[in-house]
Amino acid sequence: MVEKVAADVVESVGEKATLELLDRAVAGMGGQSRAGQHEMAKHVTRAIETGEHLLVQAGTGTGKSLAYLIPLIAHSMDSDKPTLVSTATLALQTQIVGRDLPRLLETINPALERPVNVALVKGRANYVCRQKLDGGFPSEEPSEGQLFSLGEDTSVPHFAASMGGPQSQLGKEVVRLREWAEKTATGDRDELMPGVTDRAWRQVSVTSMECLGAQKCPVAEECFSELARSRAGEADVVVTNHAMLAVSAFEGLAVLPEYDVVVVDEAHELQDRVTGAVSGQLSVAMVHAAASSARKHTAITVDALNAAADRLDMAIAGVPNGLLANGLNDEQLDCLDQLRDATRAALSDSKTDSSNAVDGGRQLARSRLMLILELCERMLAAKENREVVWFSRNSTFDPQQGYSQPDETAPALINIAPLSVAGRLREGLFAGHTVVLTSATLAIGAAFEPAAGGLGLIGDGAPSWTGIDVGSPFDYPKQGVLYVAKHLPKPGRGTSPEALDELEDLIRASGGGALCLFSSRRAAEEAADAMRLRLDVDILCQGESTMAALVKQFADEPDTCLFGTMSLWQGVDVPGGSCRLVVIDRIPFPRPDDPLMTARSRAVAQSGGNGFMAVSATHAAIRLAQGAGRLIRSTGDKGVVAVLDSRLSTERYGGFLRAALPPFWATTDRTVVRGVLERLGSGKAP
Repeated sequence: MVEKVAADVVESVGEKATLELLDRAVAGMGGQSRAGQHEMAKHVTRAIETGEHLLVQAGTGTGKSLAYLIPLIAHSMDSDKPTLVSTATLALQTQIVGRDLPRLLETINPALERPVNVALVKGRANYVCRQKLDGGFPSEEPSEGQLFSLGEDTSVPHFAASMGGPQSQLGKEVVRLREWAEKTATGDRDELMPGVTDRAWRQVSVTSMECLGAQKCPVAEECFSELARSRAGEADVVVTNHAMLAVSAFEGLAVLPEYDVVVVDEAHELQDRVTGAVSGQLSVAMVHAAASSARKHTAITVDALNAAADRLDMAIAGVPNGLLANGLNDEQLDCLDQLRDATRAALSDSKTDSSNAVDGGRQLARSRLMLILELCERMLAAKENREVVWFSRNSTFDPQQGYSQPDETAPALINIAPLSVAGRLREGLFAGHTVVLTSATLAIGAAFEPAAGGLGLIGDGAPSWTGIDVGSPFDYPKQGVLYVAKHLPKPGRGTSPEALDELEDLIRASGGGALCLFSSRRAAEEAADAMRLRLDVDILCQGESTMAALVKQFADEPDTCLFGTMSLWQGVDVPGGSCRLVVIDRIPFPRPDDPLMTARSRAVAQSGGNGFMAVSATHAAIRLAQGAGRLIRSTGDKGVVAVLDSRLSTERYGGFLRAALPPFWATTDRTVVRGVLERLGSGKAP
């Protein structure tokens, strides 16, 4: 009993100190503390002190960054290990390090025992490689259509040394990169303004597999990536991303310093980002490219590799795209077994010579071979390891249709991904660490179980956790209207004429100021073309300029409309009257031919559950909430979310999906909504 009282006292003191620091920070930054922000900060503090995992749904406007950064900073003052913040995107990662933390620390540093040391850690390919700049890797352009998932070996000659300087755009970009590399203190690509193309960046960077390693690289002491990791080991707070967290959890590699607490922001993305980071793709072209590279840079015989590739090519020729419900057939497995043996032999033959000389070409060649060996072994053991395998083909751009579509004549690609990442996350992330997961869209209704289950927090042996919803400072029923166009036909292929008429009617009533979110690039472009013919308002469409430029123009011009796809569903923050109407063309279910979603749905059904609700509907609910969340971004915002998919009102799962949305005032009456939009457009809305 005495121990419990003592623990309670310590806990209350910790929470009180955190809240005092939070109030100081908010006041110093010219804001006002909110009840939800206080509640979140208290629960994060409690989770850190007790070690129990925490899921926090914090609505837009809560100020969740401060609510978790303050407890992390307070904890880091006494901890001998860094604390981590992980984000889904490099953009948010940069925002936290470049804006949020500097402003916060400026206000609270006087109240802290010592200055806070912050570090940023990204994947190795985000940093300039000094060895590659110095010519330590060979010049080897890939053949047309050849892609390597570990990073193309596309070094180019030093253009500055040629007569007259570089003439191509690529050459000019590389020269600018080389000049920048001599000045930068971090070598971080995001600090290069203006940016360069991916192809140009590959001329000066390497992936983790291509890297020579600290023991062999002659410029290891000056390596930007190694310096970043070294700084992270001495930091109080380390900001990273979900992909790095996945590599650490799944592969056990020391890409991050040892830590005791991690906050996962944008946690609704964690499962998909982790899955993407550990998925793999194998093609015959990759094998031939690896064989060519090995022959060129290690002088070994590669006949067995090429023969194995040719046999695999015959075994997968003409196979249809899609999920392999029963896995690869016996012939395909035999081909992969032969390829594995040939790759293993090539790796043995290409080992570094006895002089241990630095050889970038040899390292690149062996990296390609190691990737192929790893993929072969994964695919051969896919069934026993519960991994999903499917065939796909690269898409080609159709100039007549104006969009990309799968090229059925292209060579087949073999893909592999884990059926579930829950078990590995449970072992690699939740075991030994305190994890706080937060997002504006983490629960469906009041239920955190769908999100928790996908991350390994449900089932036998799962660790304990708590889920809380701290709400939002916005008065959604008074600030926003949810309109479902119940009278429209059920969506089919493409956008129906009735849906286009409805879209025109809504935008005309609002006088513009519409963010229109579509399930496909083709649908967005077709709708934009149609509205440009019908309406006298400016229509911007994703792909016509950079995303940043489009969003800025949309925000600056109150009557301009912006049409786009999934990146806009989650990436737009435009408070004020410029975004007074958000239109969603259809419920964002995963594609019916998505192999991984199909496999996961079947697995749930085989275990007695409802695969559609557990996978497809849950996926749609979270993304629908993200799209609807673009509307109300500040306490003064007012507007309408219009869903042109009648199923949200007519199907039984509609209630499940609506439970994930903010509690807008809801209607299916188009006359009422038209009146609301007309008042908003004229500035007369209450």
